[in-house]
Amino acid sequence: MKPTDSLEIGRGFVLKNRSLLAAMTNKQSNEDGTLSDEEITWLVRRAKGNFAITTTAAANVTETGRGWEGEMGVWGDHQLPGLTKLATLLNSHETISLVQLFHGGMRAPREINGVQPISASENTEPNMKGEYTREMTSTEVKEMIQSFTDAALRCEKAGFDGVELHGAHSYLICQFLGAKTNRRNDEWGGDIHGRSKFLKEIIKSIRKVTNKNFLITVRISPIIEKAGIYLEDSLELALSLCQMDIDMLHISCWDVFEEVGDGNEESLTKRFSNVIPADFPLISTGAVWDTKEAQWLMDEGADIVGVARVGIAHPDWPQNLIDENYQPQRPPFSVEHLASVDLSPVFIDYMKRWKNFVKK
Repeated sequence: MKPTDSLEIGRGFVLKNRSLLAAMTNKQSNEDGTLSDEEITWLVRRAKGNFAITTTAAANVTETGRGWEGEMGVWGDHQLPGLTKLATLLNSHETISLVQLFHGGMRAPREINGVQPISASENTEPNMKGEYTREMTSTEVKEMIQSFTDAALRCEKAGFDGVELHGAHSYLICQFLGAKTNRRNDEWGGDIHGRSKFLKEIIKSIRKVTNKNFLITVRISPIIEKAGIYLEDSLELALSLCQMDIDMLHISCWDVFEEVGDGNEESLTKRFSNVIPADFPLISTGAVWDTKEAQWLMDEGADIVGVARVGIAHPDWPQNLIDENYQPQRPPFSVEHLASVDLSPVFIDYMKRWKNFVKK
């Protein structure tokens, strides 16, 4: 397999290559969650660059679960015109268009949402400034499942090919998956089977109401110690998810080259590849930059190579993977360069928070 090879992923979809633009915070949406022209422009430019799959930024399924300012929303019909415009433009470039659905949970601060954050259990983190979340009632859990479902239906109506459920990075779904962040003793807690019920019920609910060709991808974090996300549980979860009616599994590694440190020299990608069915599409994302690194990741078992930062600076990255020696420029990048590849001033300012990404 090579990064330039096509891939059938089911439901009538064929990827033109093995590249995926991962969801990235860019803070370009309007205050009411509608898409700005700048956010549409930035995503469409990557679709033009030949990404096989283009994923939007994390899009919140409720108005009071926002994790940051300038966040994309899919909670209301007032967002449909922008969503429809984006889906139409993405699809015109023959990229698979996905909206990443999420809720901030304990990472949805009061100062943005005006309400006490909610989570699987009573939790806190440094950014909450001493405040604790309120544990969701069983009724609220079911209502949240419906919010994810309504959001997926809205994405389908807009014309997107599917959604990615954001079960990684310590947001709400991940908070249910974590043994430390989910200390419930009801049907939504306990072992990994109970803690994953929230995610699995969302999958079932979306699949029940969307058309047969609507894609569902799930993104998870293999390990987050502080949340109680452990590799053994994540591998078990991965296998069980692949036995459900989803289409791709996405592991968010931050750095695919980093060793786990447990004495086993196998990469995270290799470990997941060894566990899930051989024909099930596996996406792995984290720190890949050039063709040789993309090929290494595929040799480790990834079917699709997810990228983030290299896609910010190099929108035509997939087109250049035909060159086995392709080594695109690495950070830092000038403001002028980033503007030339359709980053707005707001997005550029946000990227200045990432160490050494933007030249001073």
